[in-house]
Amino acid sequence: MLSELLKKKSLFHRLYTIDKQSAKKCKEMPCPHCGGPLHFANYPRKPRGEPDGIPEEYFIRFSLCCGHEGCRCRVMPPSCRFMDRKVYWHVVILIIISEYQNKETNIFKLSKLFTVSRNTIARWIDFYKNIFPSSPQWQMIRGQVATSIKNSELPANLVNYFLSFKSCTKDALVSCLRFLSLGSEFHQKIRAG
Repeated sequence: MLSELLKKKSLFHRLYTIDKQSAKKCKEMPCPHCGGPLHFANYPRKPRGEPDGIPEEYFIRFSLCCGHEGCRCRVMPPSCRFMDRKVYWHVVILIIISEYQNKETNIFKLSKLFTVSRNTIARWIDFYKNIFPSSPQWQMIRGQVATSIKNSELPANLVNYFLSFKSCTKDALVSCLRFLSLGSEFHQKIRAG
C-alpha cells in the first residue's frame, strides 16, 4: 500500500531536496516581472500528515522576492512538498485520493487511518475530479503522458502510470510529484531512462 510510504522520513527528505534544487535553479533566473535579481524570502508552513521527527527545515516553503527597488514581486518555485495553500503535504493528498480511487479502502477507513475528516477527503476528491483537469497546470503537462490516463480518474491513474515505469513504489511516487510540479522538463528525462 502507498500509505506505508508516509511513515518513511526518507521520502520527505527526498522531496525537500528536490524542492531545494528547484528553488536554487529559480534563483539563478531574473525576476519575470522586471528582470531584477531574486533573493530568498522563505517562510514556514505547518502541513499535516508527516511522520514524527522530520527536521524543521522540511517545513520551509522556498520563496523568492525580487531585489529591484519598486518591484519586490514574489516568485514561487515549483514544489513537490506543498500543494498551493492546502494544509496537508501534497504526497499525503496524492496517496489518500489514489488509495480511494484504486478501491484499496473506503473514505471512512481513510479518514480514520490518516485522521483527516471525511469532508476534507471529499473536497480533495472533488478538486481532482472537477477542478484540476481544467487547471492551467494540468493543461500544460497533459500531453506529456499517455492518453490512457483519464481526467476523471486523477490522480490515481497518474500514480499508476508512474508505477509502470519504476520498480520502486517510492521512486514512482516521487516521479509523479516531480512531474506534477516540474512538468514536461522532468517527464522527458524519466522516459529517456
